[in-house]
Amino acid sequence: MPSPLDTLLENYPALAPCLPQIQEAIHLLAEGFQRGATLFTCGNGGSCADADHIAGEFLKGFCRRRPLEDSLAARLQEVDGEDGALLAGKLQRGLRCIPLTAFSAAFSAVRNDLDGQMDYAQTLLALARPGDLLLGISTSGNSRNVHLAATVAHSLGLKVLGMTGEAGGRLAREADVTIRVPARETYRVQEYHLPVYHAICRAVEEKFFPL
Repeated sequence: MPSPLDTLLENYPALAPCLPQIQEAIHLLAEGFQRGATLFTCGNGGSCADADHIAGEFLKGFCRRRPLEDSLAARLQEVDGEDGALLAGKLQRGLRCIPLTAFSAAFSAVRNDLDGQMDYAQTLLALARPGDLLLGISTSGNSRNVHLAATVAHSLGLKVLGMTGEAGGRLAREADVTIRVPARETYRVQEYHLPVYHAICRAVEEKFFPL
């Protein structure tokens, strides 16, 4: 069976120049999840939807089943025999990922009390711990609130991953790893971002949940 990256390049050969950065992103994510780190994601507009989408692929099974450990399944049934058995049979193991895009009440408070551009930075400051990771998505690479979140991330000792268009923008200069897809128009950049992060999610999942 072809690897996620082989499939990605077969379907999108124009992404071949991005392969080293994609591989480095996979390595950073796998290493982080292995030691219990949390991945935070953020973006605006379509990239906001992508940030949520990525979290969904990590928080539950994506392309592979992720059955619970036997010990946890047993504990669930000890706590509640009937519903514990239901939970043990339905729940899946997840990888720690929090989309910073999900805190609508906190965002409205930040915009009202502080500054709308602080939304991701403030939430990240409250939640992140040294050793965590931030994935910022910006088609231009110049989204102000994503840049401010990256500044907070570095200050707290997080690694920063970026996904941008070809120009890269400020995010490409700030991030530890930036995947700059070969397009400049917003919609085309987004069309490349989706298969890239799907390949990344598949590759990371395969490291933790072998068949």
